[in-house]
Amino acid sequence: MVDEFKDAFRGHPAGVAIITASGPEGPVGLTASSVSSVSAVPPILAFSLASAQGSAGVIAGADTIVVHLLGADNAELASRFAARGADRFGPDLDWSTLPGGEPLLGGVPKALLCRILSRTQAGSSTVITASVLEIHAGPAAAPLVYHDRTYHHLGSHSALR
Repeated sequence: MVDEFKDAFRGHPAGVAIITASGPEGPVGLTASSVSSVSAVPPILAFSLASAQGSAGVIAGADTIVVHLLGADNAELASRFAARGADRFGPDLDWSTLPGGEPLLGGVPKALLCRILSRTQAGSSTVITASVLEIHAGPAAAPLVYHDRTYHHLGSHSALR
């Protein structure tokens, strides 16, 4: 059933985000396709982490994080933060630090500074809910979508009506 479950979700497109946090050894980040809106009033989002190790473990234990909602121009950035062992915050990356120490990536359409509200174990994953404290706007872009293990962009060419 695990393979059938994974196959079902390969056919279900999802937006792409990078989640960053400040860790004891410096900034960490990972690519996620599980970010979703939970509430508009107050603004709350949720995502899941499949591991409690490495970057995911630091993010799961952080008080505050930044959720970067990516555009089609950020596909390379998404790949960089999805690759194991990649130098995610290398000297060629456009990023800065927010006053609270959180890493903020440049060149992304939206970045949401969040405070973690809850961590819930769900099977082998951890579901995180977080309240949005600030929204940083970047360049407008067509959305980046993950479908069948490939990045895609949405635009007027993909509209059905």
